[in-house]
Amino acid sequence: MATYINRQLYLQKLVNRRDNGEVKIITGSRRCGKSWLLKKIYRDYLISDGVPEENIIIVSFDMDDDTNNEDFLNPQQLKKHLYDLIISDSEHYYVFLDEVQLVEGFERIVNGLNARENVDVYITGSNSKFLSNDIRTIFRGRGDEIRVYPFSFKEFSADRTEPINEIWKEYYTYGGMPALLNQRTPEQKINYLQRLWQKTYIDDVVERNNVKNRNALESLVDALCSAIGSLTNPSRIKNTLQSVQHVKIDEETVNGYMGYLENAFLFEGARRYNIKGQKYYETIKKYYSVDIGLRNARLNFRQQEITHIMENVIYNELRIRGYLVDVGVIESREMRDGKSAYVQHEVDFIATNGMDKYYIQSAYALPTEEKRQQELASFRKIDDSFRKIVITGDDIATYTDEQGIIFMGLFQFLKSDNIL
Repeated sequence: MATYINRQLYLQKLVNRRDNGEVKIITGSRRCGKSWLLKKIYRDYLISDGVPEENIIIVSFDMDDDTNNEDFLNPQQLKKHLYDLIISDSEHYYVFLDEVQLVEGFERIVNGLNARENVDVYITGSNSKFLSNDIRTIFRGRGDEIRVYPFSFKEFSADRTEPINEIWKEYYTYGGMPALLNQRTPEQKINYLQRLWQKTYIDDVVERNNVKNRNALESLVDALCSAIGSLTNPSRIKNTLQSVQHVKIDEETVNGYMGYLENAFLFEGARRYNIKGQKYYETIKKYYSVDIGLRNARLNFRQQEITHIMENVIYNELRIRGYLVDVGVIESREMRDGKSAYVQHEVDFIATNGMDKYYIQSAYALPTEEKRQQELASFRKIDDSFRKIVITGDDIATYTDEQGIIFMGLFQFLKSDNIL
């Protein structure tokens, strides 16, 4: 496997935002590749485009980065260091601040740099509480977020020559965390992923949020990993923790801990949307892991249900491509066993990007006509003209049936950027 993957999707996003007068905020979970994207891929691009190396100023605050300088956690020393390096008003400078949320009062320094016409500012962070939810407030409306995910399947399989099914099995087992490229054996990969949980993610969430009950937090992580793609809410999770794992916890604490995990970009919750009623259900969501390998490692590689794994991978792929994703439901009255019954039909994903909208079903296999009709039942009750797509685990050529429903294979979807 190649050891250098040029993350073209994210590079192009940075190039498109270059010198736009806004603070570029690169967010995502720790170890997903934010720093490499900025300090290697984008830096190489700028140099190739004629920017002098000394005009690219990089400061890292990541405690696990051997290039970090703890002295610069002091905002006054950081400010002095940066302004000492910006020595000319006539030259253009690019400032990269990695994991800047660790610096108290960083927003004032960043805003000051961004106010200079000859400085283009880029920051990374792994906590949305500081760098996502409050962007408009912190940066006075001049913050432009770029969300980074672990490798997509297209990135993961780039330039590889093994049979695609073998690559897919490796991907859905170990996921796409970039440092896995350096782990040669299954044992090394497993150890790396499990170390990430214990020594990076859990420790980080506990320390950053002053979590009092680490055991409850870890049990919650296990519950979310176990229930990917299932409808749930804090009340249900509280009941599961109490009845199955015998963890004493109240609903408010569960809700808070879930927020911490989402803020750390470890899980995302997709809201449930009533398509005909055009309204959201208030509390019920489906949760997905930001990386399927992290999820598997947390569960010691048990619960390897390919249907749920495939659904999680499709969700992540839609998010990587910039779609907002909800899960849908169609409510109707139907005759069942001679009686009128209230029936809900599920739509796995409603993917929206501006004026574009797609209804998507994830169906690993359609072995029978009955199963096929079951997957299509919800689509038949949607009377708008947006595209309806079934993604199957079979390696099929894309086709459209007589009702206008599109069928495509999983690999066609994952490897082709424009297939939607």
